[in-house]
Amino acid sequence: MKRRLFLYLAGVAIAAGLAGCSGPQSSSSVSKKVVVYTSVDEVFAEPICKQFEQETGIKVELVPDTEETKSTGLLNRLIAEMERPRADVFWSGDPARAAILKSKGVSAAYKSPAADGLPSRFADAESHWIGFSARARVIIYNKDLVPDDKKPTSIHDFADPRYKGQACLANPLFGTTSMHAAALFQTLGDDEAEDFFQSLADNEVRILSSNGEVRRRVANGEIAIGLTDTDDVNVAIQDGKPVGFVYPDADGMGTLVMPNAAVLITGGPNSEEGREFIDYLLRSETEAALARSEAAQMPLRSDVELPDGFPFKPVTQLKAMSVDYGTLADNLEELSGGFLKQWVDKNQ
Repeated sequence: MKRRLFLYLAGVAIAAGLAGCSGPQSSSSVSKKVVVYTSVDEVFAEPICKQFEQETGIKVELVPDTEETKSTGLLNRLIAEMERPRADVFWSGDPARAAILKSKGVSAAYKSPAADGLPSRFADAESHWIGFSARARVIIYNKDLVPDDKKPTSIHDFADPRYKGQACLANPLFGTTSMHAAALFQTLGDDEAEDFFQSLADNEVRILSSNGEVRRRVANGEIAIGLTDTDDVNVAIQDGKPVGFVYPDADGMGTLVMPNAAVLITGGPNSEEGREFIDYLLRSETEAALARSEAAQMPLRSDVELPDGFPFKPVTQLKAMSVDYGTLADNLEELSGGFLKQWVDKNQ
């Protein structure tokens, strides 16, 4: 009995000693994580997140959006979760959605030390989002259907009778197409922009589910021309498809440049890790990695070395539309519930 009591007390003492050594679990012994919502294609975002995990030991819980509701699905979710945030960071594929989050009070200001060298024109003046690595809107065309000497040069060519029923764009209620539509209203004015969309309907322009579908249909020769993003064009080029592309309206209003945007969520459960993840996104090394990826995103920094055979111009050499992303975001919300919704419902 005494022996059993001694062994029991010894066991308690050892257990207490071990508990005393570990004490309250230190931050290093607890598995750190960061919850990242992203409207960037998962195939492009995941390698960056994996590298971040390897370098920092912080687990990334990545929540991607769907292709068809790109940006809007997670945007609405972030707004709905505002009182009890689940995300720490929103890695947006464009700044319009980031600006909407600011207007709704969802985002927090964060001036990252890693933003040095990134142009301020692609950032929020109050540090609620910062842009990095951009895509641009382009016209993709099938070279078997459209000779190079007759390739389209303007978005207004989508209303040209020679492309009647042979032009396409993604649903303008979603993704970068919605942002492009809002930019056209900001640049052209309401009347001219509405006339433009009516001319598309008159020319039987096809409304497809996504930019990826635009790329697929044009690359396969089902449709002659389409409006899409540079990353989708690069996928077709890498697949050896007979496609070419044009930066529209290079002699006029220019094309829409769409940087990624890093957003810190107010009251996120892992804010410290969220800041660390944003710092990682904004590094020049991340811009270089995204340029090397299948997305072939264009660095905003002028000193980032481009990979051999990079198909796109540096952002500094593009004729970019002059837009205010905050105003664009306001217009986007109004248009998505008004003119654009009516236009899609009537013509889809």
